[in-house]
Amino acid sequence: MGAKDKKILIFRILVLLWMVVIFCFSAADGNESKETSGWAGRMIGHFFHSDFDEWSKAEQDAYVERVEYPIRKAAHASEYAVLALLVFGALRLKGFLRFLVSWSVAAVYAVTDELHQLFVPGRAGTLFDVGVDCLGALTGLLLLALILKISQRFRKKPS
Repeated sequence: MGAKDKKILIFRILVLLWMVVIFCFSAADGNESKETSGWAGRMIGHFFHSDFDEWSKAEQDAYVERVEYPIRKAAHASEYAVLALLVFGALRLKGFLRFLVSWSVAAVYAVTDELHQLFVPGRAGTLFDVGVDCLGALTGLLLLALILKISQRFRKKPS
């Protein structure tokens, strides 16, 4: 097995492991999910506001409530950006087709993940979240394309 084959195998294993991670996040019931978002909201509060601990509990809770929705959507987008990038690494395809298949795999998994959430107590599977997931995957792949284009230009320049 060559080095390239080993790399592809590792990426394929990582794709499967990341899909399990996404599945486990989605399997958390509504209360667990809200608790995780609340914890993240408090961490953001501490990071951006040095006096966060001095705020009243009501002020802290209100802040966490305000940032919870964007945190959830950013988490959705990030999960699927990572998934699309891992799928990209797992493919032997070249060019635009590699990007298209990477995005498509992430999009199909987003649909199945939202369907899964329909059966989890306190959770809801929504088309909006599928859109956020797909946009996250697309954003990750566009950033990768930009990085690859820039690195290609640097490699072509004479020294």
